[in-house]
Amino acid sequence: MTINAIKLKSILASNLKGVEIPISMIETISKAINIKSSSIAGCIQLLEEGAGIPFIARYRKEATGGLDEVEIAKIRDARLEYLELGKRKNYILESIEKQELLTESLRQSIKSAKSLNELEDIYLPYKPKRKTKASIAKERGLEPLAKMIMSQSVPDFHFKAEKFTKHPDVETADDAIDGALDIIAEWISERQYIRANLRRLWQRKASIVSKKKPKGEDEEKKFVPYYDWEESISRAPSHRILALFRGENEGVLRIKIAANEQEALEQIERNILKRDSVSESEIRKAIKDSYKRLLSSSLETEYRGQLKEAADNKAIDIFAENLRQLLMTSPLGQKVTLALDPGFKSGCKLVVLDAQGKLLHNETIYPHPPQREAKMAKKKLVSLVKMYHVEAFAIGNGTAGRETERLVQSITFDRKISAIMVNESGASIYSASALARAEFPNYDITVRGAVSIGRRLMDPLAELVKIDPKSIGVGQYQHDVDQKKLQTKLGEIVSSVVNNVGVELNTTSKELLQYVVGIGPSLAQKIVDYREENGAFHSRRQLIKVSGFGEKAFEQAAGFIRIRDAKNPLDNTAVHPESYSVVQEMAKSLNLSIDELLAQTELLKSLKAEDFVTTKAGLFTVKDIIDELQKPNRDPRKRIEFFQFDKSVNKITDLKEGMILPGIITNITAFGAFVDVGVHQDGLVHISQLADQFIKDPHDFVKLNQKVEVRVLKIDMERKRLQFSMKDI
Repeated sequence: MTINAIKLKSILASNLKGVEIPISMIETISKAINIKSSSIAGCIQLLEEGAGIPFIARYRKEATGGLDEVEIAKIRDARLEYLELGKRKNYILESIEKQELLTESLRQSIKSAKSLNELEDIYLPYKPKRKTKASIAKERGLEPLAKMIMSQSVPDFHFKAEKFTKHPDVETADDAIDGALDIIAEWISERQYIRANLRRLWQRKASIVSKKKPKGEDEEKKFVPYYDWEESISRAPSHRILALFRGENEGVLRIKIAANEQEALEQIERNILKRDSVSESEIRKAIKDSYKRLLSSSLETEYRGQLKEAADNKAIDIFAENLRQLLMTSPLGQKVTLALDPGFKSGCKLVVLDAQGKLLHNETIYPHPPQREAKMAKKKLVSLVKMYHVEAFAIGNGTAGRETERLVQSITFDRKISAIMVNESGASIYSASALARAEFPNYDITVRGAVSIGRRLMDPLAELVKIDPKSIGVGQYQHDVDQKKLQTKLGEIVSSVVNNVGVELNTTSKELLQYVVGIGPSLAQKIVDYREENGAFHSRRQLIKVSGFGEKAFEQAAGFIRIRDAKNPLDNTAVHPESYSVVQEMAKSLNLSIDELLAQTELLKSLKAEDFVTTKAGLFTVKDIIDELQKPNRDPRKRIEFFQFDKSVNKITDLKEGMILPGIITNITAFGAFVDVGVHQDGLVHISQLADQFIKDPHDFVKLNQKVEVRVLKIDMERKRLQFSMKDI
């Protein structure tokens, strides 16, 4: 859609301060991501005002036409790209103007450039260069000769070349012609249409080739498949690109990206050579030199960057989706929990946590070899269950995890107590962190690790936000990708999940609070300090009393904050305070108080959303309010599902090809999913083995922590690799 009149005034970043958001920006973004211009305009306005993406998606649907977080993020990123392109255009215009070479036609070409590649191609002939063969030749006065040869219509250019031998470094006519061809080679490489045509050829036909370096050390044999590998860049999957580049970075592989040289030369010749050229052989020589020395290396650098960026983006997206699913893991809830961090020689560290996750007791038991004090350990567990009224066991899934699980399951308690295996990936990172030391200054690292395992069962989200997402161990090649981009994306995912779930203001840690839109680390600490000094919050509005918590922060954060037993029951729902009056009107129409309305949610079905639309609350908002009131403060995370591994399988040697086993999805990559079947070694279900039908993205078929059944396909004991299948089960 074209916008005829949009005046969205805003302050743009850096050197664009005070510039009005141009209509062209909105129209360009609309075409690029196929979202209505009106939605983009409203979204950009809100982003300019500092609104967070979760807030826009949840509470400003009228302004955006109901865009979700993914669409809003696309608009934000497209806007930044547009601004960056604009900044580059301004720089290039200034640069060429300083050279006094800027024509009106050139100015328009620069302004209308749609991509960075197109823009840089336009700028290339004017770009200040270090000394090149062409610049040296020009200094020697050979440019007029180059123009003669390039015209391909001066038959006696060999004779005329004699006149260009006056420079001491140009002794003969052949020297002059060679220098002129250097200039022509550079001209060819700078022609925009030549580069554009070659890009299309490379995109279709270029290959990435890898060879093992003669002295490359590959002790773990990770790169054996790529010792002699060739693949089209248009077909190479992202994970393979990252593997190849990792092999190159580790000094094992030599990587080359190129298209067929003869095809490239023929394409250039079709654009440069004239039918009746009198300098055909010289032009062919210049074309070959231009391609081999200038164009191919430039294009290889360009495509290396593009392939790496695309592979990074894919890997980051996979990691981000895995993280989202992990953070949305079903919580056990507020239950007294006995957590065990299993071990053999060092024993099993156990802690008892109250329903709020507070440490009540800790000690170590030694039920496994070499001590084998199983009887004493069982007695101790029975005693602790009685003493603290334990409601659940959380057992780390690391070393001795299965053995500890069997020990707990062999005990007869006075009531049924669930024993749940917990993925302890990253628990050691938390236990060694400054955060853990500050929380438990008088306890060692083993106690902190067991506490993390227990809390991770009770509320995975609250515990996992304390760990650097990169340390959680889901995804692929996360250490090879752009780390700044990865960190930004993962931070956005954590924020998205935290705001989707909501936080209980009176119990939430500052680590969780900082991800609420509008708060951040500094305000989170001030909120916790205020809570400790003044006691529990009784209303959302009370947040205004916190130092530094202004109206803007309140607008952003309030809807994601929950207060159990608040004076106003709506403070424990996702209804934003700005819409409380709408709920009051709904209750009034049914002759109920708000408390009665929340207790009789079936009556909400009789209401028509259209009847409660106001200038401040549109139809989107009213429908969301009715939906929320029908299930107030519901947790979007699923209920916990109890799971048990096959009791007859505990180690790799227990596996046999053809066995069908229960398992849990522990990681999802572009090439498949990894499954834990309880043998301390995850197995891969290749994407081709996930289902009978073709699957482009494993995330479309399986989810992290999903309970599945797999068939054992192959057991590689030497390399400790397992291959599973989920087909035909």
